[in-house]
Amino acid sequence: MKTRNAVSLFSSAGIGELGVKANNIKIVASSELLADRHKLYQTNFPDTKCFLGDIWSRKEEIVEFAKQANGNDELFLVYATPPCQGMSSNGRGRLSHGVRTGNRSPIDERNRLIIPTMDIIKQLRPRWVLLENVPGMRNTVIEDNDGVDINIMDHIEQVLGEDYVGKGEVVCCSNYGVPQLRKRLITIYTRDAAGINYFRRNGNSFFSTEDRMPLITLKEAVGHLPPLEAKRGFEAAPEYSHLHRVPILKDEKYWWIANTPEGNTAYNNQCCNPRCMSQRNPLHTDVFEDNRWQSNKKTPLYCVDCGELLPRPSLIDKTTGERRLIKGFHSAYRRIVWDEPARALTKNYIYEASDNKIHPNQNRVLSMLEALIVQTVEKFDYSFEIDGKHISTKLFAEIIGESVPPTLIEMLCRKFIKLDENNKTKKSEIDNGEGQLALPI
Repeated sequence: MKTRNAVSLFSSAGIGELGVKANNIKIVASSELLADRHKLYQTNFPDTKCFLGDIWSRKEEIVEFAKQANGNDELFLVYATPPCQGMSSNGRGRLSHGVRTGNRSPIDERNRLIIPTMDIIKQLRPRWVLLENVPGMRNTVIEDNDGVDINIMDHIEQVLGEDYVGKGEVVCCSNYGVPQLRKRLITIYTRDAAGINYFRRNGNSFFSTEDRMPLITLKEAVGHLPPLEAKRGFEAAPEYSHLHRVPILKDEKYWWIANTPEGNTAYNNQCCNPRCMSQRNPLHTDVFEDNRWQSNKKTPLYCVDCGELLPRPSLIDKTTGERRLIKGFHSAYRRIVWDEPARALTKNYIYEASDNKIHPNQNRVLSMLEALIVQTVEKFDYSFEIDGKHISTKLFAEIIGESVPPTLIEMLCRKFIKLDENNKTKKSEIDNGEGQLALPI
């Protein structure tokens, strides 16, 4: 069988690479800045050479090693997932706030990591390039090495030049076998003859209707698991799986959540006084002030009819001694819906205050096992241990939240290979879209 090698950049703990590995593509080298991520990577990819540290300083080592590892063979794939914090909606929000207060410059240096990424790709000249990031990457501007401001996608196109054909496309993972409404920008470029022909036949897109799969609802994905509650004695099912466990909630938070209907937020909870049960209390809506959306601070905490405290997120202010609303948008303390795919998992999925993270009908957040299923990691063989010890829940959540569902990567790599194999039976001639044949790649 033909050996296909890959290089992974910004590898984190290697969750997305499970889809690469599933296609018998050997990852010869990986790079990562954070040591705990790369320790997990080494546990699960023991044959991969791991380069720990800043990619700016290690890029030449990565290139040299990859060339030696490939010998005279062509590198099949470079798979890269540059940090998205400076491009995501949350990251842009923090950046904007920092700029307004004078604590941040308007250019996030993390976004410039695409530059060493493209330097490596240019030197290794893989047959396929696969980049994964948040949709906001399309509108991100960086300063190149010449001090010129340029859109990231234009920079990629500029570096790859005429040798490659491809583009970036925003896709929702729920259309490709992932029970999660997670939108990602998937950027694919190729100099493979059959791959270039595919792009041209498919309207310059790598995704076709044939790739799509039926939606998988959260209930279909995890509805069969043993029930849990965020109360001591009910928070885990170790006889089923040591990963099917959730954090315990304080009694007051449990009260808020227990009164929250499916698909709604605890901020909208109505009166639960059995002598009143009023449903007339105003709802929690975000407000637009100072040119940005902000959480509503005026949402009432006491029933308009009986005056009883509503089961809405609140606390006692240490300064005034009075109860006040906890700051939060309409998506906070909100239950997921059973009959839809889950909302996108983030590193904060273990916190009930995070966006759309409360179980549809059980009073808790999703368990670690449910997160693995929703992210499709559960389908693959992966160990969350470092030196024989289970990693912390916090690190687990960070890794899951920052990863791409491996099922999506598996599907893409499978298409790369299928097109590559077509080259064995067809001449490397490319239809230039005008009925003529271009030179072989």
